[in-house]
Amino acid sequence: MWLVRHAATTSPPGVCYGASDIPADPVATAAAARRLDAALPARFGWRVSSLRRARQLAQALQERRPGLAAPVLDSTLGELNFGAWECLPWDDVPRAELDAWAADFADYCPGGGESVRMLLRRVRHALRTAMADGVGDHVWITHAGVIRAVRYTLQLGCTAVPPDAGHWPREAPAPGQWVCVALPDTREG
Repeated sequence: MWLVRHAATTSPPGVCYGASDIPADPVATAAAARRLDAALPARFGWRVSSLRRARQLAQALQERRPGLAAPVLDSTLGELNFGAWECLPWDDVPRAELDAWAADFADYCPGGGESVRMLLRRVRHALRTAMADGVGDHVWITHAGVIRAVRYTLQLGCTAVPPDAGHWPREAPAPGQWVCVALPDTREG
């Protein structure tokens, strides 16, 4: 499975954006599509977050590969919803709210949005779908939070929930980059 992060956005640095439909930088998107086109196999099944920044990269890849079938737009691949924190500079998020999230990392809903447990639930549903569909290579054009959720699930299993923020993966591909992960073989043998 190719987990591709959308290209850099037009948002200023230090701003919290998750479910906000922030566009990607067109130049960064074109560069990411060039690199991705050169790396991807000839055939793959693909799903794309319904957020604009991910759709932009999918469109740029389709322009490079005119015969490529349209991707499945999948809202379950969207970034964590930060509720009232969306589009705020991280420095403007009240410290008490950040501390509350750190104290209950899995179940606190930042800004009244979505908890990490909720993100895991929807990403795991998408993973089960991907593993059951029988396609060889999978490509997801998505977001850092989703990529972290996939990696966490593949490492610790479909019921694991991080007890605190220290157990959540810190590493995610940079904007416009990707990581390949092996999906477990679910075929009966």
